[in-house]
Amino acid sequence: MATAAATSASEPEAESKAGPKADGEEDEIKAARTRRKVLSRAVAAATYKTMGPGWDQQEEGVSESDGDEYAMASSAESSPGEYEWEYDEEEEKNQLEIERLEEQLSINVYDYNCHVDLIRLLRLEGELTKVRMARQKMSEIFPLTEELWLEWLHDEISMAQDGLDREHVYDLFEKAVKDYICPNIWLEYGQYSVGGIGQKGGLEKVRSVFERALSSVGLHMTKGLALWEAYREFESAIVEAARLEKVHSLFRRQLAIPLYDMEATFAEYEEWSEDPIPESVIQNYNKALQQLEKYKPYEEALLQAEAPRLAEYQAYIDFEMKIGDPARIQLIFERALVENCLVPDLWIRYSQYLDRQLKVKDLVLSVHNRAVRNCPWTVALWSRYLLAMERHGVDHQVISDSSKELEELRAAFTRALEYLKQEVEERFNESGDPSCVIMQNWARIEARLCNNMQKARELWDSIMTRGNAKYANMWLEYYNLERAHGDTQHCRKALHRAVQCTSDYPEHVCEVLLTMERTEGSLEDWDIAVQKTETRLARVNEQRMKAAEKEAALVQQEEEKAEQRKRARAEKKALKKKKKIRGPEKRGADEDDEKEWGDDEEEQPSKRRRVENSIPAAGETQNVEVAAGPAGKCAAIDVEPPSKQKEKAASLKRDMPKVLHDSSKDSITVFVSNLPYSMQEPDVKLRPLFEACGEVVQIRPIFSNRGDFRGYCYVEFKEEKSALQALEMDRKSVEGRPMFVSPCVDKSKNPDFKVFRYSTSLEKHKLFISGLPFTCTKEELEEICKAHGTVKDLRLVTNRAGKPKGLAYVEYENESQASQAVMKMDGMTIKENVIKVAISNPPQRKVPEKPETRKAPGGPMLLPQTYGARGKGRTQLSLLPRALQRPGAAAPQAENGPAAAPAVAAPAATEAPKMSNADFAKLFLRK
Repeated sequence: MATAAATSASEPEAESKAGPKADGEEDEIKAARTRRKVLSRAVAAATYKTMGPGWDQQEEGVSESDGDEYAMASSAESSPGEYEWEYDEEEEKNQLEIERLEEQLSINVYDYNCHVDLIRLLRLEGELTKVRMARQKMSEIFPLTEELWLEWLHDEISMAQDGLDREHVYDLFEKAVKDYICPNIWLEYGQYSVGGIGQKGGLEKVRSVFERALSSVGLHMTKGLALWEAYREFESAIVEAARLEKVHSLFRRQLAIPLYDMEATFAEYEEWSEDPIPESVIQNYNKALQQLEKYKPYEEALLQAEAPRLAEYQAYIDFEMKIGDPARIQLIFERALVENCLVPDLWIRYSQYLDRQLKVKDLVLSVHNRAVRNCPWTVALWSRYLLAMERHGVDHQVISDSSKELEELRAAFTRALEYLKQEVEERFNESGDPSCVIMQNWARIEARLCNNMQKARELWDSIMTRGNAKYANMWLEYYNLERAHGDTQHCRKALHRAVQCTSDYPEHVCEVLLTMERTEGSLEDWDIAVQKTETRLARVNEQRMKAAEKEAALVQQEEEKAEQRKRARAEKKALKKKKKIRGPEKRGADEDDEKEWGDDEEEQPSKRRRVENSIPAAGETQNVEVAAGPAGKCAAIDVEPPSKQKEKAASLKRDMPKVLHDSSKDSITVFVSNLPYSMQEPDVKLRPLFEACGEVVQIRPIFSNRGDFRGYCYVEFKEEKSALQALEMDRKSVEGRPMFVSPCVDKSKNPDFKVFRYSTSLEKHKLFISGLPFTCTKEELEEICKAHGTVKDLRLVTNRAGKPKGLAYVEYENESQASQAVMKMDGMTIKENVIKVAISNPPQRKVPEKPETRKAPGGPMLLPQTYGARGKGRTQLSLLPRALQRPGAAAPQAENGPAAAPAVAAPAATEAPKMSNADFAKLFLRK
């Protein structure tokens, strides 16, 4: 009736509206769309009353709202205005979007988001038939989520009018409960079945649905309670003699299961029951309460965490596996898969448990089927599914038609290759099977089982054209197939092609060809093989030599660039030093480089002879200035007196006795560096800091010749354990800079000693975060990271001055928490900075090669170069003055080396060795 009324009411109005513009095709299309919209709403309003008794209030609300919508639509149709144009424009946009989505799905039917968007728009436009077909197509390809199923079921329930429609809804419920184990869907199923209690077998249907629901999700800690209460209310509403015993049974069954809010259920049972509660029920109730306390930490962790909560579910699964209750293990797996349906490892673990423990055919095969529907790209799930079907004796008709086995196998291989090409290569620009393993297996089956070498050769031709012809192992695999199932002629042909195409290991292919011709070929075949292999290997060697020369040229260019940079830095440093020595009035003078170096050479010996912890007298300084005078380089310079602060530091330094380092006390001494240069009285300020670790015997700060603190010192303890405890103070902030504390080790005796205390290898439980704002504090970052797991340690990376570098390392309790944090935090915005988060895997540190002890021609033995506690310094300049450099003899002619030098009777000289500051000092003093 409502449909007829809506039709009769809308058609005249539409005709009157479209009459003046009968020639306008666009107006007719808009009028038809409006009529369809109004008709669908009228149908929904009229059929909503089929929900049965007990829905009076909802009926009134729905009918009123639908009536309002109907009236609004009718008025909008009959009277054109602003609302009509806005409505038509929005509907037109929706129709265009629907057409676009349908076209995209015709190209790629596996686009999940397109399916969801299409269903949403069709439902919005009231296209009831189309939205039903769209949902049906999507459910055939993908398992639907709980939200999609509930939306579909509510729409179908609102349109169900007779018994056939009710059966159709029952079928949809059966499909829904098979995709995922969802308590809300089971609850809707039970409540909907109550509406059909008046039909034949309705009571048994309701009880069957509720019993299945309880066996499926009745153990659910937080959502199972609603099912138990709904079932009890249904049984209480039935007027039967045996209803009391049925309700008693439901109460007792529920109280024996650990569920949330059990106390309220027990109180309700006490109030409802006329007789005292049996002792056995009380015992089971107390036992369930004790079990509930054990499960609460895991349930609370799930409630506090954010979806998908994989780490929390895995911990819960491990706990249930230890207890060993199959029903609870199955339920927790199902709960985890609802939120992590695209995690293949979780499906594999679930199916493996069912295969090994329960071994129930229907349950096992159902889970395997759902696994491959959710993760069809995982080969391991498919292989496990096939093994499970074979293990449970599934009829071959289910897997394949016996009369078309070979055709279906070939079709399966073809579909697999097309899927890899369309879904992987075209969408992700990556090869899903770079080694062509699928095609190799196909060719092997064709050759061994089908005796079809022609097809196998066609497959191998296709394999080689996909970029595999340059690999020797691929040609040898094909050769072995020909040896086993082909003939000698095709083996020879394959090896000849391999010799011409292989680029990685051509020698191996040539050797295989010669071996085959030696044993099975004729003399003519042998001669041809020898000629081809020699030609090919000669060409390969030529190509390798060219590549080596090119690489050597690139290396030489890099070395030359590095040498130029070194010379530029050396010249810049020398110029800066010259200006500092000559004074402000000499900075503009233009002198040659040889004389500038001469000035440095005249001043260097006096500096080198000074004792490290002493200050020269004023007379010595004047002597240096007078000695420089006759050379014409430095006239008399009026040296300004130092500041009072410098005088005080110099006097303190002069009075301080020189203390030699005792290497026998290295075990009770620590080396402290990166201290502020402006620190006054370092020993006084550092003593309270280190006395917290144990009794301090002495603190030896190091000063420069002018009495300035050089930023490092030695701290000697009374006991070795105090020194070990002091190492834990490494990178503690002192006056705004991170203080470095390391063991006191003689690097000349222990050159391989390292002080870097952090791991430089892959740590799956630790994250590396970059792109942090410099204003981000440790507490702020820790608060963000704690939301994804337990943070054991967090370190903000700073430079030597204590300023943040925007980097951080975060250590979690386990790998799963770190993996979840990477997925959640990568790309997060913190204070307008987009951060990057990855598993910590620092690059390998380059360890400098140890130079061998060498002897310079005509000079003393040179000591190997050693580096400081923190590795090789940034500047690697040669600090040897030119006056001390000794020319060496010409280098002899080397193979493939430079042109021959003039014949001079001089010993061959090796390349000038690199020298450390210690070597330079020895040569300087010896001169």
